Amino acid sequence: QVQLVESGGGLVQAGGSLRLSCAASGRSFSWNTMGWFRQAPGKEREFVARNSWTTRNTYYADSVKGRFTISRDNARNTVYLQMNSLKPEDTAVYYCAASQLYGDLGVPDYDYWGQGTQVTVSS
Repeated sequence: QVQLVESGGGLVQAGGSLRLSCAASGRSFSWNTMGWFRQAPGKEREFVARNSWTTRNTYYADSVKGRFTISRDNARNTVYLQMNSLKPEDTAVYYCAASQLYGDLGVPDYDYWGQGTQVTVSS
């Protein structure tokens, strides 16, 4: 079993920054894509960013492009989400996820999920 553990969430004022971390552990597992999603109260879980573990290509939702950056540390099996210029509409529970697939992946395409970390942006 693979475990994904997020950390780094919290309360921040609009315009501020946070960095989320997602550490993977457990049995040997080769994942090809690591992604970040978020879910606000009463809304569906939505894609935020993803990183191809082999090609290093990154992709972002239009709503976060230019403000968020996904990166990873292979040696630590950790993926990060640097969030700058935060807005109140970024408030949500943020989840990291791992998939053995490549490409434009949706929620069902990810094999493992973390427990989520709350990000709250005050106006």
